Amino acid sequence: MVFKRRDRRPVWRIVWEGIWPRGGWRRSAMYVKHRLRRLPDTPEKIARGIFAGVFTSFTPLYGLHFVVAGLIATVMRGNILASLLATFFGNPLTYVPIGVISLKTGYLLMGLDRPPAEHGNLVTKFVRAGESVLQNLKAYFTDDVANWRDLDVFYHDVFFPYLIGGILPGIICGTIAYYLSVPLLRAYQKRRRGLLKAKLASLKKKKTADGKPRAD
Repeated sequence: MVFKRRDRRPVWRIVWEGIWPRGGWRRSAMYVKHRLRRLPDTPEKIARGIFAGVFTSFTPLYGLHFVVAGLIATVMRGNILASLLATFFGNPLTYVPIGVISLKTGYLLMGLDRPPAEHGNLVTKFVRAGESVLQNLKAYFTDDVANWRDLDVFYHDVFFPYLIGGILPGIICGTIAYYLSVPLLRAYQKRRRGLLKAKLASLKKKKTADGKPRAD
């Protein structure tokens, strides 16, 4: 296969690079920034895609962020690839603060009288929900009894407040990203067009000079 890796990575390395990519998050952020600036589309359309990706990062739909961002970008007539790249806004370094902000906002909007989830409790509930799904799936093929209590707790204490509470900060951060991106993308594209125009003029001038007859 053309795109198959020559060196097969062990599972632990794949997981580790998902948490801390090769070269660090700064290098990954620069790569995403570079790709966004070079997308062949209008600044407004790319910025709408960025809005979709940033907004999606505030949803608890982990594992479906690409799908959700792509759908939102399609509805908004934004650049789909930009929306996928912008989901980088949500990463292992930002998931916890995004989750805490979304949960606090969700509890406030829903009028729930409970303390916001601490970092450990938030992660623990996600882990327990995943374990509960696996155990209940296993129960269908064994004599074990399915127990949906952890999922019920997860839905009412985390998922639904997170889903509701992530809308407002997602819109705010997405809007900020949109209005910051448009002028930056416009300036970059203008500068790039100028450089390409100058390069083409230089090549044309060189070709003209090479085509002139030389005096003996």
